[in-house]
Amino acid sequence: MRADAEVEPGTLLVAAPTMFDPNFRRTVVFVIDHRDEGTLGVVLNRPSEVPVDEVLPSWGEHVVEPQSVFVGGPVEKKTALCLAALRTGETASSVPGVIAVRGPVALVDLDADPDALMPKVRGLRVFAGYAGWDSGQLAGEIDRGDWLIVPALPGDVLATPKRDLWGQVLRRQGLPTALLATHPGDLQRN
Repeated sequence: MRADAEVEPGTLLVAAPTMFDPNFRRTVVFVIDHRDEGTLGVVLNRPSEVPVDEVLPSWGEHVVEPQSVFVGGPVEKKTALCLAALRTGETASSVPGVIAVRGPVALVDLDADPDALMPKVRGLRVFAGYAGWDSGQLAGEIDRGDWLIVPALPGDVLATPKRDLWGQVLRRQGLPTALLATHPGDLQRN
């Protein structure tokens, strides 16, 4: 069985404490698509200083706090992706302008009318760029111990940077995985 067999849209890839790649250190990646050809996701816990209304004026007032673009990953940083958490009772198939990812989380068509969409969503977040892996690449990184695969909660895509999403996701996994949340990050500071 491949190491990435548990990865599916709507799961989280949580960087292991031993992940030192600066693009992914202490990150939480929400998987949008996973298939034999590769995997696509966005980093949920990397806000930028750029307000959404500077790059997507019609969407700026609609995104959750902070109303900034998040750095979705190192690939195609000029490409914008938007995730929404739909309101209870709404499904992606009944909401125009969105594509289902998993459960109440959907990918938003940024060419859609935000005013028409807003009554149907709990919140939106815009990402610049994405994290991508070619066929077999993610499985190799999981085998190496770079990533933990855990279930996502719909609120994860809207988490405020004031929360330590990386630590919070690890803590809710139970023991022994929860202990990883106490890793100091820089062992020289321990």
